[in-house]
Amino acid sequence: MNRLIVGCGYLGRRVADLWHRAGDTVHVVTRTQAHANEFATTGWHPQVADVLEPTSLVDLPEVDTLLFAVGYDRSCSASIHEVYVEGLRNVLDAISASAERVLYISSTGVYAEADGDWVDETSAVVGNREGTRACLAAEQLLQSHARGKKATILRLAGIYGPGRLPRAGDLLAHRPIPAPAAGYLNLIHVEDAARSVVAAAERGSGGIYSVADGMPTLRRDYLEELARLLGAPLPQFEPPAEPPSGRRVSNKRVRNDRLINELGLDLQYPSYREGLAAIVKENKRIRR
Repeated sequence: MNRLIVGCGYLGRRVADLWHRAGDTVHVVTRTQAHANEFATTGWHPQVADVLEPTSLVDLPEVDTLLFAVGYDRSCSASIHEVYVEGLRNVLDAISASAERVLYISSTGVYAEADGDWVDETSAVVGNREGTRACLAAEQLLQSHARGKKATILRLAGIYGPGRLPRAGDLLAHRPIPAPAAGYLNLIHVEDAARSVVAAAERGSGGIYSVADGMPTLRRDYLEELARLLGAPLPQFEPPAEPPSGRRVSNKRVRNDRLINELGLDLQYPSYREGLAAIVKENKRIRR
């Protein structure tokens, strides 16, 4: 199979590696020549292009699968709407008709708050922040575009993994956490997120999948477990300087039934406890 990944970052690199190891031809789009040189050493086929510059996308390869996993770089001058929506539009307009499978990385942040109740792919959505508005607009664009008739939308919970342990720095520095102690966190280990993308490309029937480990945890419980593993003091919480938003005030629990039952996915890290323990153990091994 020929695969194209636009947005080869923390998640995209792992998907590229899985597809490459499975024997697929993997093309990746990056904005910098330095990253292109790095990706070429792995056996992937890089192309330097910018999703906001349509002329740079005219030579996209013919592929069977497109994964759009572009994250937002807050240092760029473009808005998140431009990157997520107009960038996606430019790629969809440029990709050949051979790309029968299109996958888009969205966020479980689009689900409306539920006072601690469970939500799934059929639940209400709301664009109450700039990021969630951009995600929903991109989803709607994809579903209405000619290249997106059979598209798969993967709404990812909070990704964690090696090099990305939310609030670890605050715990180690004994800094108070500027967020409420209550409220549910919905998480997914990056390796399981990557395996979800691969499974959706191979066995998915299109539509929307919530990509979470299905074991929501209270913010306090997550941080206390992370502190224990790091040998740090228990977390202390304080009111944030500005009104909290996003995952800092999230209080919903995301079901992953469709992901598990339809795709037959067996999570490597079924909860944050297994995931955090493996990451901290590996970090200690590397430091020795």
